[in-house]
Amino acid sequence: MTAGPPPWPGIDDDTDAASAEGGVLGNADTDRPTSADDQDALRERAARAVEAIDAPDVVFAVSRDGRRTLHCGGSTPHPPVPREDLRYEIGSASKTFTGLLLARLIRRGLLTGGEPAAAWLDPGRRTGASPATLAHLLTHTAGLPTLPADFYRRALPAWRTNPYGRYPAERVVDAFLRHRPRHRPGTRWQYSNFGVAVLGHALATAAGTAWEELLGTHVLRPLGLDGTALRPEDPKTDAVGHGKDGRTPALAFDAGGFAAAGAVRATPHDLLTFLEAHLDPAGSPLAGALSAVRTPVLRRGLGHRHVHTMAWFRHPTDGGPLYFHSGATLGQQAFLGFRPDTGTALAALCTRRFRSRDAFIATAYALLADQ
Repeated sequence: MTAGPPPWPGIDDDTDAASAEGGVLGNADTDRPTSADDQDALRERAARAVEAIDAPDVVFAVSRDGRRTLHCGGSTPHPPVPREDLRYEIGSASKTFTGLLLARLIRRGLLTGGEPAAAWLDPGRRTGASPATLAHLLTHTAGLPTLPADFYRRALPAWRTNPYGRYPAERVVDAFLRHRPRHRPGTRWQYSNFGVAVLGHALATAAGTAWEELLGTHVLRPLGLDGTALRPEDPKTDAVGHGKDGRTPALAFDAGGFAAAGAVRATPHDLLTFLEAHLDPAGSPLAGALSAVRTPVLRRGLGHRHVHTMAWFRHPTDGGPLYFHSGATLGQQAFLGFRPDTGTALAALCTRRFRSRDAFIATAYALLADQ
């Protein structure tokens, strides 16, 4: 199946798409050595960041010019396995892995991103003049809501324990094929776990490979991410999440049919390896795809001030762009980000469910922005 170039849209949240050129905003990588004083200051900032978070387990893992600093803490006694060796749920930050996978498949000529998703999921269907493409699904512009319309009804009996696990893959696909978008794909931006979940099923169908194996073959194994998985593996090494009270253990997250949108769990060191590859694409076997996911493809909001790549939110700083994505499950939170201008990557993790006025994301973002 072939199609034209992927329709990476430049749009507003509340107006029709015109065209927004996604040029690079001062992306200047630098080779700046890190002094001993810089490293000491970084350790102190990481330690303060950990102390600012009230959660049973907290990890702030920073890489600066290839040198790693991990600081751990929490409100509970040290677990039998050191916190830096546990595998944490990263929720929606999993979408950065999905974005890299699509970029990899495009770079290898297996897809263009412009293929209608329904053509893979229901080959006999007529897709119409403006179908939702793989690119639309990834960039939250497919005209899909955050979750399927019937998700809440099915999830309600297990809302606090296992809502996504009650919505399997076949229901995700069926809900997509039945959905009639209110807006033409490519004209509105709405963050959508639903859309990225559908993308995962479309890619797996196109490749004739289960999602877990597809991601492993094209992303995890090439990057050497042996401590990354898509499901719980070992109670001894899987971090235990907690409820909003910080005391009640949460069940391991079951993504159900939403694996591509939120199933990744990984060790802090694996997450730093993943982020370091983005800082130095040329040194990676996924060089072309890693460069692609750093390129702006979409602008939205008033004055097109919000900039997105295939996989990351992108904010400007005085020295260059800062890339980031956060995520949360029923008992854990994660923040991933990197700054090419300072050679800095950050993976921040905690095992307490998000609460109103939670300081975790703001603290992690500030630590990366100040580097």
